[in-house]
Amino acid sequence: MQPSADILIVDDDPTAITFLKSALNGQGRLRFATSGSEALRIARHTVPDLVLLDIEMPGLSGFEVCRALKDDPQTAEVPVIFLTGHDQAAEELTGLSLGAVDFIGKPARPPLVRARVQTHLRLKRMSDALRRAATEDAVTGVANRRRFNEALDAEWLRHARGSRPLALLRLDLDPAQAGEGPHGPTAPDPQLRQIAQALRTAARRPGDLLARLEGPQFALLLPDTDAAGAGAMARRLQTTWDALAAHAADGRIGLAVGGACAAPISPPPRAVPGHALELLAAADRALGEARRLGQPGYVIAPR
Repeated sequence: MQPSADILIVDDDPTAITFLKSALNGQGRLRFATSGSEALRIARHTVPDLVLLDIEMPGLSGFEVCRALKDDPQTAEVPVIFLTGHDQAAEELTGLSLGAVDFIGKPARPPLVRARVQTHLRLKRMSDALRRAATEDAVTGVANRRRFNEALDAEWLRHARGSRPLALLRLDLDPAQAGEGPHGPTAPDPQLRQIAQALRTAARRPGDLLARLEGPQFALLLPDTDAAGAGAMARRLQTTWDALAAHAADGRIGLAVGGACAAPISPPPRAVPGHALELLAAADRALGEARRLGQPGYVIAPR
């Protein structure tokens, strides 16, 4: 049985929304927005599986909303189907160039709407499965180094261009508790997977990303997070870790956390300053300091 889809319908016409609600009844969870700004707010709070988007709306047009969705790493892969009352090739070319996957003309027939939506939801599920296979660590089930590098670069651009804070935590698990041999993991260890999944639950926001870098080394990327927020997350991780340690037979279990923060840049610069690797290096240095201070403990340092 396929998981229920989350479909966001964006149209300023109540009649069109009523029609689409009826046409897509039973296709998944339906959410609605009557303006572009509302649509972006909803999509960024909970990322949908598909967006049905009217082109002509007051305020932000459908094209502007699509551009904003595709520019945001969190929503870039969400398929967008445009709804239009015009049959103009120029509009279709514009929409496709912005990343839309399809067009539905108004007035539309319910069977056509359902068929198009089902097709693109099926394609998205297939794409998501392939993406997970390429970017998921097979041992722990969290993101792998490739996924982390991509996310770090994307969030660094958002930080610099949008004047948003960005934090990064580096985590060092006790190798004796993570199934480590002298050259890394000796086998896919159920305990290491359990630990990684427990730590991931501490990062509750959709944009937070926990990744395994190598061996018992992890990183947690925290968009829109300042030093105080990074410290709060480090304490939450320690609390989660303490709960795991309480059930461990070996008292040597420990966790060291080092973090670094990049403060907002105001006004946003024309060129992106520095490099994301500087943030990673600063977090590595903080992790080294946390190790020297002893476990459990954490160090949050400015970049």
